[in-house]
Amino acid sequence: TVVARFLTKHSVDLWAQSEDLADHDNRVVVEGDRIGIRYHKTNAGAHEQLLRRIRTALRRAGFPLIFVERMGIATNSHQCGTCRAGADPRTSVLDPGCRMHDVENLWVVDSSFMPSSAAMNPGLTIAANAVRVTTQSVLPHLEQRDGRRSDGRANGPS
Repeated sequence: TVVARFLTKHSVDLWAQSEDLADHDNRVVVEGDRIGIRYHKTNAGAHEQLLRRIRTALRRAGFPLIFVERMGIATNSHQCGTCRAGADPRTSVLDPGCRMHDVENLWVVDSSFMPSSAAMNPGLTIAANAVRVTTQSVLPHLEQRDGRRSDGRANGPS
């Protein structure tokens, strides 16, 4: 326990993350009655370079022991790029306003519309996009459908 206490007092936990670039073949798939993920790393060389630099910096800072635990695809939390957006329904499922090409009243506002997240938590971007889609697309669609404005008043002259 003396060694464990020494190591605990002289250690640091560090998370190193880099961008996994978009790839046309990476995708969520339905295989029979199961949902799967087709994935291959696209930025492994740059990530390994980042880890080498971090190890060098930690050793220079006086940490002689460095342990690395790699996190694979199973630890992801924001699936970016799983719903391709674009103007052409033949190559995308969402239009530029995040509305499904084939379903009139369905908009997708999670991180799946984003090609990537730039190795950052995309939470604020997701929230900002949800506000954008709601105000520019969803509310006008509902107002047109229901004949009422979002403030509850009927459309037409005031």
